Amino acid sequence: MLKLTYTESSFDLECITLSLEEWVAQRVILALRVGQSLCIEPTTASFLLPVDLPGVEVLRSEVKRDDREIIALCACDAEYMEVTLRGSWLSACSKDSVGVFVTTMSDRAEFFLHKLWQEAQSCASVMSE
Repeated sequence: MLKLTYTESSFDLECITLSLEEWVAQRVILALRVGQSLCIEPTTASFLLPVDLPGVEVLRSEVKRDDREIIALCACDAEYMEVTLRGSWLSACSKDSVGVFVTTMSDRAEFFLHKLWQEAQSCASVMSE
């Protein structure tokens, strides 16, 4: 499962070994126990990846191979492509911009996408130094 955590200033992508159903069930139980509102709704999430990352072509092949249409790639400009994922948004209310997006696809695709995202983050931090 992939988990994208959105905060007010950034987001983080994690690869989680729990199934989507197990993780959501645990999150619902936590919300019930602490008396917190929890909204869960189907939606999409997007982020950018540099097109020149090693492995982007492998990602394109994975997307073509997966017929469930959970992931889509779209060219933004000469430097970046947009990765769009279908999944579920969990937050205190449906209009909240802070929350967690979760999705599931093949283990191979999840691992590979997570690895590409990590590589993009390390390239960005090197460029900002």
